[in-house]
Amino acid sequence: MPKYNYQAISETGSPVKDVLEADSAEAANSIILSRGQIPTQVSLVGGGTQGAAGVKKLIEKLTPVKPAELILFTKQFKTLLRAGVSMLKILEVLEIQAENPNLKKVITQMSQDIQEGTGLYDAFSKHHNVFSPLYCGMVLAGENSGALPEVLDRLTFIIEHESKVRSDIKAALQYPIIVMFLLAGAFFILLTFVIPRFVGIFTRTGVDIPLPTKITMVMYQFFIQYWYLPLGATIAIVVGLAYYFRSDEGKLMRDAVLLKVPVLGSMFIKASMSRFASIFSILQSSGVSARDSMRILAGTIGNYAIAKEFERINEQLEEGRGISEPLRSSKYFTPIVINMIAIGEESGNLDEMLKEVSDHYDVEMEYAMKKLSDAIGPLLTVGLAAVVGFFALAIFLPMWDMTKMVK
Repeated sequence: MPKYNYQAISETGSPVKDVLEADSAEAANSIILSRGQIPTQVSLVGGGTQGAAGVKKLIEKLTPVKPAELILFTKQFKTLLRAGVSMLKILEVLEIQAENPNLKKVITQMSQDIQEGTGLYDAFSKHHNVFSPLYCGMVLAGENSGALPEVLDRLTFIIEHESKVRSDIKAALQYPIIVMFLLAGAFFILLTFVIPRFVGIFTRTGVDIPLPTKITMVMYQFFIQYWYLPLGATIAIVVGLAYYFRSDEGKLMRDAVLLKVPVLGSMFIKASMSRFASIFSILQSSGVSARDSMRILAGTIGNYAIAKEFERINEQLEEGRGISEPLRSSKYFTPIVINMIAIGEESGNLDEMLKEVSDHYDVEMEYAMKKLSDAIGPLLTVGLAAVVGFFALAIFLPMWDMTKMVK
């Protein structure tokens, strides 16, 4: 069994240095914590661990925490909390149960922070790569209200709902994306390998080359002689857009344009409305104020253009204008969302009204994705037929002329 040098802080606050045997660095951390000490440094005896550490960091980057793992973590956290287990013991159990190395490392750091007196919200909020602002905001609401298990139960529902919506959108777009890549690959192969061989035959026989074949040859010559121009332009555009979209102005323009794309834009708006209503409903029922809810939603809605609307709405909330009134002047909130929120405000059942809105837009999303799939099928068929027909003409028209010459 490998040995580990470690440095830690004892219960009295004095530094500790020692050696222990463990299966891994994570196991060594668990042993140190079980001794009532806070580990500050753990390294394998014998040195030469920099390469292993680098490999470990690479593995952590390549293994992000998936929604299913986060859901399981949240459910286990809620169950242990309801059972009355202490926070440090909960984190110790969750660290052992976690299979994802990135999540395991985060739990270890959270345990150390809590032992040092850090609050639960602060411990979660240090790890935004795993826990979103929404997640941390819900934890804070649960801490303040004293109903953390109930809040975690609602949080589990949000994560599962978000995961389902994303999965449905990916499933709807997966087929057309694959077909487009295959179509582009077929176009490239036909243009660079098939057509030039046939043109050589047609040229030697003295057949007049028809227009489709001439067009393909011009395209082929351009790719052969000036291939670096489209390649360089593509790289420049991709890199330029990547840098531009990192700025606030670029994010705003990109997301605003996406919301105006036919069919897709409508689907994105419906997904955002469903997400807004679902999260806002749970935040309201968890005791989070409207202003805090808008701040959390601005960081979690997933669209920068709509997030900017939340910031504007929050400013109007400070003026005491309610929720539905600021929404009426927004570009993206639909009448059904505004009217349901107004009814909820008047009746005092805002969280129930928002849940109804979320359910409505879930159904709308399923219909929109089915409509998208039905529309994309014929478009792809027409595109495929156009490409195949064009190359068929480029090849078979000269062959038809050759047949006539032979006769």
